[in-house]
Amino acid sequence: MGLEISVLGINSSPRKYGNTFKLLKVALKAAESAGANIEYIDLYDYEIKPCQGCLSDEQEACRPPCLGNDDSWEVLKRIKESDALIIATPIYWYGPSGQLKNLIDKLTVFENMALIEGRSWVEGKPAGFIVVGGDSGEIMTIAYLMVVFNSMGFLIPPWALAYYTGLGSSLERIDRVMDAANVGIAVVKAVRSVGTKEWYDNRIIEKLGGKKFIESLEKEAVELRKELFPARESLIKKMKSMNPDIYK
Repeated sequence: MGLEISVLGINSSPRKYGNTFKLLKVALKAAESAGANIEYIDLYDYEIKPCQGCLSDEQEACRPPCLGNDDSWEVLKRIKESDALIIATPIYWYGPSGQLKNLIDKLTVFENMALIEGRSWVEGKPAGFIVVGGDSGEIMTIAYLMVVFNSMGFLIPPWALAYYTGLGSSLERIDRVMDAANVGIAVVKAVRSVGTKEWYDNRIIEKLGGKKFIESLEKEAVELRKELFPARESLIKKMKSMNPDIYK
């Protein structure tokens, strides 16, 4: 019997019938076809209040279940319990929807457990992203999501992104439908194929030699500068001589 895998899809659009919904459903159907159990939630069904930034006053205060004064923990808990995550969002001014941004800020309670317990609660969890807009900003939005989620410890497998821009139906673009389906396949494959659960080693500097390693690297850089900088300095002087009026 194969490994049971649960994939959670989050629709971060207030238009629960739109192109974000359509491509997310494609991804989840593909994940299901790959053997996963799928779940779907509309993020706008939940009250997600803005983060209060407790971490900035006392870092260890930022921990699950957050403040508990909205529906955030209900969503966060489902993320934690899933084996993989697919986030779908409309583009709002070159970024994700405000509702999703609030949830992302609240996800800090999982990432911050790396400080409290030594490991992020979402470390190694595969995540994929679907971004939809009427005009532009798809790559900026995907890049933002990938950087943030990877910084929290999520694993982003190959082909774990899909996007569509336009005013028509996203389902009319078979290439975009194909991309969305492969987001679902990718996160399931990642769960099955990646055995590593702990990725961030907070003792790596100690293992490399600690203070002596840092000092030796700094010394190496200083020696290299002594050797290499005269040639660079000569180049800089030559450039300055070509533009004497700028450097008066």
